[in-house]
This record gives sequence, structure tokens and C-alpha cells, in this order.
Amino acid sequence: MRNYQFTVIVQQDEEGNYLAICPALQGCYAEGETPEEALGYLREVIQLHIEDRQARQEPIYEELFSQRLDIAA
Repeated sequence: MRNYQFTVIVQQDEEGNYLAICPALQGCYAEGETPEEALGYLREVIQLHIEDRQARQEPIYEELFSQRLDIAA
């Protein structure tokens, strides 16, 4: 079994719910009423995504690096 590390982003929407996104894995996101709940659901989504790709013998793409950009507008 291999361990993977992914960057995740947590955002709050207009209704106050939280959205957790894993940009490195297309389609991997989850919502929750708290950041912790959204991250818990996202962990399950990522696990299922990895298991599905392994079953199909498809590569699991990992990010090379992440960087925060400051943009003045």
C-alpha cells in the first residue's frame, strides 16, 4: 500500500457551507457544514478515486508542487 499526499482547498460558499477540492484529481470535491466535515467527505472521495484508478490500472497523477500566487488587482 502506498501513501499519497495531495493539496486540498477549502472554500466557504454563499450559504455558509464548505467545499473541499483536490485540484490534482479531476472531479474530487466534497461539501460539508463544517470544514472538518467537508475534509472528511473529501478523504473518502479521494480514496474511492484512487481505488477506481488502481482497479483500471490507470496512473494516479500526483502534483509536482504547489505555490501560492499573490495578485494585486
